[in-house]
Amino acid sequence: MQAAVLALSFTTTTAQTIFIYPGTYNEQVYIPVLKSTLTILGWTTDARSYQANTATITFNLSRLNVTNNDLTATLRVWNPNTKIYNLNIKNTFGHVNTNGQNLAVSAQANGQAFYGCQLWGYQDTLLANRGNQIYAKSLIVGAIDFIFGMYAQAWFDAVDIRTIAEGWITASGRIDELSTSWYVINNSTVAGIDRSIPAGSIALGRPWRPFARVVFQSTYLTDVVVPAGWKVWNTTPGLEGTSNVTLAEYNNSGPGSLAGGSGPRADFSVQLDAPITPETVLGATWKTEFYADLSYF
Repeated sequence: MQAAVLALSFTTTTAQTIFIYPGTYNEQVYIPVLKSTLTILGWTTDARSYQANTATITFNLSRLNVTNNDLTATLRVWNPNTKIYNLNIKNTFGHVNTNGQNLAVSAQANGQAFYGCQLWGYQDTLLANRGNQIYAKSLIVGAIDFIFGMYAQAWFDAVDIRTIAEGWITASGRIDELSTSWYVINNSTVAGIDRSIPAGSIALGRPWRPFARVVFQSTYLTDVVVPAGWKVWNTTPGLEGTSNVTLAEYNNSGPGSLAGGSGPRADFSVQLDAPITPETVLGATWKTEFYADLSYF
């Protein structure tokens, strides 16, 4: 796939497309800034789902061997206005206690979207880091802080979030009250990857930075979710740093939700009175943008 990226024009403003035939591609792929939009299509018989995907990019790399999180990613996407469909992206490194970050995707620019994709990792699977981003009808797998980043406005819709060990799903690095960063997980599901994952083993998130902002809404939560819903980053008394976080839920269901009998929730989390809208996260004109494929909503 990297050869296909390098075959693109770096000067044209005409839209470009990469089509990926079935197979497993063992490589790290870097998509630099282009002057054009880019669409990547993986071979499938059902583009509206991730289940029939046949194209997989896989790599095995962690922070043990490189200097930052982005450089561990199997797919590093730095081009704005990029849509990726029906592609499986995996980092198979696994887990170590120190420098174990192993990203499947590093999404580093405005106007990126992943439709019908599978993202597999353990720690920090998805770095949703900058600009407006959409993840829809996709699968995201991991254990530790596996949806994380600092600056992105990311909307997750009809995403299956699957845990493979004890940990935390989200780690928002929103740095201050002026930051526009959001992570909103809407109309999705949270469960263990299989029946071996015990109840109460995963938190919806923990605040990586003091103004973390994450919402789970209209989402089915199985009993893998801890009764408190959320956890702190720093467990030292007095240094929890939760006074300015927005860790929230609205209208969730299932045995891991308040409505399903779980709880009480962490005292620094909230239950919202109304849902967050895509316009709040992505802006009033998001539906007209290149990266927005409304057929997935």
